[in-house]
Amino acid sequence: MRQSTLVVISGLPASGKTTLARLLAAELRLPLVGRDDIKERLFESLGWSDREWSKRLGGASWDLLYWFVETQLAAGQSCIVESNFNPQWDSERINACADRFGARLVQLHCYADGGVLVERYLGRVASGERHPGHVDHVTIDEQRERLLAAKPEPLALDGTTLVIDTTDPANIDYDWIVAEIRTMMTEDG
Repeated sequence: MRQSTLVVISGLPASGKTTLARLLAAELRLPLVGRDDIKERLFESLGWSDREWSKRLGGASWDLLYWFVETQLAAGQSCIVESNFNPQWDSERINACADRFGARLVQLHCYADGGVLVERYLGRVASGERHPGHVDHVTIDEQRERLLAAKPEPLALDGTTLVIDTTDPANIDYDWIVAEIRTMMTEDG
């Protein structure tokens, strides 16, 4: 059986993770496990109201994200996982998951200048395209501070990390990224 690959897409909010993840999932024909997608299904099923409820469902969405990834890897299936992972909490957990199932790790870490991230975040809030359960309109000031102050640190994973500057999406070589991942997925482990 060929070694499975876990493609981890990390980065701050509004750094282009979801766009990249969806493109890769379609091009590579891989299942995509996205935390916001999970959280939005929970909102649709259980309802949504305020920041505390969003945080509560956020915790449940982390548990489900890891469960979905583990079920894919346990079946020998490569997959893509995307979220605003925290290097302090998630690096060890992802490494342990990959080790347990003998999966290869490839991380794509998305970053952009803090001012660009704030502009994108504010545009996302104004557009109304994201599920209202995320309560983005309530967290604007908190997120602005976070996006301007944060250093874009990738996770400390036992695998290959590609750092992708998403400041100008027109300059991203998506074909190169897809080709690189394909090559990594076919290398002997």
